[in-house]
Amino acid sequence: MSGGRGDDRGLTVRVKKKRGIKASSRRWLERQLNDPYVRRAKADGYRSRAAYKLTEIDDRYKLLKPGQRIVDLGAAPGGWCQVAVERTGSSQDDIRVVGIDYLAVEPVAGSTILEMDFLDEGAPERLIETLGGTPDIVLSDMAAPTTGHRRTDHLRTMHLCEVAADFAVKTLKPGGHFLCKTFQGGTENDLLTLLKKNFTSVHHVKPPASRDGSVELYLLAKSFRGSRADADGETEGEEPGPLG
Repeated sequence: MSGGRGDDRGLTVRVKKKRGIKASSRRWLERQLNDPYVRRAKADGYRSRAAYKLTEIDDRYKLLKPGQRIVDLGAAPGGWCQVAVERTGSSQDDIRVVGIDYLAVEPVAGSTILEMDFLDEGAPERLIETLGGTPDIVLSDMAAPTTGHRRTDHLRTMHLCEVAADFAVKTLKPGGHFLCKTFQGGTENDLLTLLKKNFTSVHHVKPPASRDGSVELYLLAKSFRGSRADADGETEGEEPGPLG
């Protein structure tokens, strides 16, 4: 992958109205065809535009380093695994990136992707066993399938964020990081309390690759304190801060 910006220029593409195609579907298709990040992803060989969300966050916060072990929750279609492999130097001879998704994902060289639901009882143990050790970073781009009811969708995705955070606190190496997708509309107090207790700093991040109209945010918890902080609950984290 070149990692270059590619050519973001081009004429605006319009999708003709056709019988049987909903207006919402036509708008989505036009947005995809005209999205510069989608064009860049194709040019750079990434599975999706979401890869740039991780690269932009990592460029700012310097999370991914060579030799680290990474868990990617909700890995489909594989863009975050691709970035993690590139930046950690994971290889087929020394796999250090393990993803999981209930959807089938095409193999990503240098990683192992488990096809199973992270909410299954045996998933956390399987992840650690496949990784061959405790993770330095837990990534989560999981989001619940949308119902069209904003409050319901928010609550379902927040549940996934809470489960991912619990996994991170139970498995991360001291000094490790946790990055998770959430939605605007308020992060639950219990989740923030858990993260502030166990990490040195907690930030809300909106990378440039997130669409302007999107309600998604990323929650970044840096520098895991280790199991001692989880046990005594006496330490405090810094207040959340935005990107940029």
